[in-house]
Amino acid sequence: MSVVTRNSEGKIRLYCKGADTMVMQRLNPSTSRLLIDATNTHLADFANIGLRTLCLAYRDIDQAFFEQWIKKQHEAAVSLDDREKKLDQVYEEMEKDMILLGATAIEDKLQEGVPDTIAHLAEANIKIWVLTGDKTETAINIAYSCRLLTDEMKEIVVIDGKTEEEVEVQLKHTKATFERILDVPATSPISSPPRVEIETIHDDDFNPHSYEHNLVNPTVVEEMERIPEGDGVSLVINGESLGYALTPRLEKTFLDVATMCMAVICCRVTPLQKALVVDLVKRNKKAVTLSIGDGANDVSMIKTAHIGVGISGQEGMQAVLASDYSIGQFKYLERLLLVHGRWSYIRMSKFLRYFFYKNFTLTLTMFWYSFFCGYSAMTVFDAIMIACYNLFFTALPVLSMGIFDQDVDDRYSMRYPKLYLPGQFNLFFNMRIFIYSVLHGMFSSLVIFFVPYGALYLATDYNGKDLNDYATLAYTTFTALIVVVSGQIAFDTMYWTGISAFVIIGSVVFYFSLAFVLFEAIPTSWLAGTSSFVSYGIAFKTMTTPHFWFSILLVSYFLEIFLRKNMLKKEILKKKLAIITLKNYIERFF
Repeated sequence: MSVVTRNSEGKIRLYCKGADTMVMQRLNPSTSRLLIDATNTHLADFANIGLRTLCLAYRDIDQAFFEQWIKKQHEAAVSLDDREKKLDQVYEEMEKDMILLGATAIEDKLQEGVPDTIAHLAEANIKIWVLTGDKTETAINIAYSCRLLTDEMKEIVVIDGKTEEEVEVQLKHTKATFERILDVPATSPISSPPRVEIETIHDDDFNPHSYEHNLVNPTVVEEMERIPEGDGVSLVINGESLGYALTPRLEKTFLDVATMCMAVICCRVTPLQKALVVDLVKRNKKAVTLSIGDGANDVSMIKTAHIGVGISGQEGMQAVLASDYSIGQFKYLERLLLVHGRWSYIRMSKFLRYFFYKNFTLTLTMFWYSFFCGYSAMTVFDAIMIACYNLFFTALPVLSMGIFDQDVDDRYSMRYPKLYLPGQFNLFFNMRIFIYSVLHGMFSSLVIFFVPYGALYLATDYNGKDLNDYATLAYTTFTALIVVVSGQIAFDTMYWTGISAFVIIGSVVFYFSLAFVLFEAIPTSWLAGTSSFVSYGIAFKTMTTPHFWFSILLVSYFLEIFLRKNMLKKEILKKKLAIITLKNYIERFF
């Protein structure tokens, strides 16, 4: 970043601060070599102890050059074609032939809870990549301090090639090495702590026999259970090498190597490179990407990811304004994902399952009736009741479940990060769950229609009046439908609140209240000429007969198998979900 100033004497001077790799390239050739070497030595010393470093330089500018340059800058800024490219070219003209002032080093302490947050996210099978502008040594030290890199890791490889060919060789050697390490199982269940080797691979000194290779490569589920926390391999790559790795010819190899790692650290990267790395994963992997940052240089990365999280802090609000979610500290990311993210997935899955179920039940009940009405498109339900079904009778219960429901509370969600795993494998809503919802709705519709149909067939009440009419069948089947779908969501609800109880019970009460008002209380003249007129007076007439209550009870009995199964599953899940492994979870319930 640079700034142009004018002092009280009218002299114009450019001040520039940035990474050493960028500033050193823009120095005047006459700059003292002794000053450059001393500065590089200090930068290396600062980076080795984990300090964040920057270089400072300046350039004196004469008035004529500045006036000419400012015109070029204005023309580029208002250009409609290749504006960014033209601006970059203009800025390059200014940021050159500078004189080195020196370097700065600051201690940027980790926020509270960062190591624990990263450890818990890694335990939840969330792959963590660090994209930073710091030097390689600084990034590695910070990665160790936040436990992203550990002494238990089998291999930590640094890619620092200066040319595309060298980067290609390093990536291919690294890929072969990682495959060998991850494919060969451990020879003994009890072994000494593994050797950690931070190694820079060059084609002239590559030795494949220097790598540890005693880590198993199990399936996705077994991997989370068998690999101890901290084991695995990691990759460190600098910005110059990353530029070559992101070319179309090498990006697939780089991605293959990176996805083998437990941690990937990209150092000295530009904001554009951060966005390109995120885009590479989005294009080639069936994964949801999340970017988190607190500075203006993180904006492009945050916008590129599926989910952007901005941290509000000392570096301005650019990241927050560009993000989907804003948090105050990095440690709150753990709660955002493991608690609210997990609850959101479970709620949405149950919402969709119930939504499909209740609508298939309604639709297929009318489908079965079409066989008995000569395929005349006549519905078995009253038209007003059909309109109110999704609008009033079943809307609020499913919304309540989608907002308040939770399987375990936030304490257990934070304590057991592996509870996050089912969402990563779409275990709560997939094609199998969808088919189950369809079949469940189909079976429910069969019971809801044919039980009342059989109970009312050629039936009479205690006065000898005929019950085998359309209005009685319509009222009985729709009442059974409301009771069944309300009971289903009651059994699906795992976390009861006052609102949940109110909307579920209230929906049933509202249905009976509307039925009495519509079919008993309002003047008949209001219903004259509507399809509801044939059902006027049916509520009291039907509910005073044993056939109605027998139908409701029998429908509930036949569907009890589903309700009892879901209730039993819910109780077992609530007691054991926090302590079982993913493998046992899948085998027992799915």
